[in-house]
Amino acid sequence: MNDIDAWVWWLVGAAALGIPLVVTAMPEFGMLAVGAVAAAVFAGLGFGAVAQVLTFVVVSVALIAVVRPIAVRHSRQRPQLATGVDALKGKQAVVLERVDGSGGRIKLAGEVWSARSLDTERSYDVGQEVDVVEIEGATAIVI
Repeated sequence: MNDIDAWVWWLVGAAALGIPLVVTAMPEFGMLAVGAVAAAVFAGLGFGAVAQVLTFVVVSVALIAVVRPIAVRHSRQRPQLATGVDALKGKQAVVLERVDGSGGRIKLAGEVWSARSLDTERSYDVGQEVDVVEIEGATAIVI
């Protein structure tokens, strides 16, 4: 055991920290692994055990303190490209059959959709353009 240099042990530790990173998808393990690699570099340069451990701690804590909040903020953002029914909200459609509070038909994104007016007192005649404000099931809510 004494024949193996300290930098090899740090690299083994970095690889060991990489396993839970892949299995759990927790980026903190990757940051700890980077700290272990930094400690391996210090060990390879001949620094003592105290400097190696301090390097591991400082690099790991710095990465967690800086990178983790950025990663959390990005993971909570909505996708910038809306897909599915979310992409249809805000689009314009053309009335095919009179639309009122009880129903009707519109042409939306090249497809025929059932629709109803958001304001039950309001109706839209054939040929009018309407805006889609919501999709409920297979019905577009329009204004």
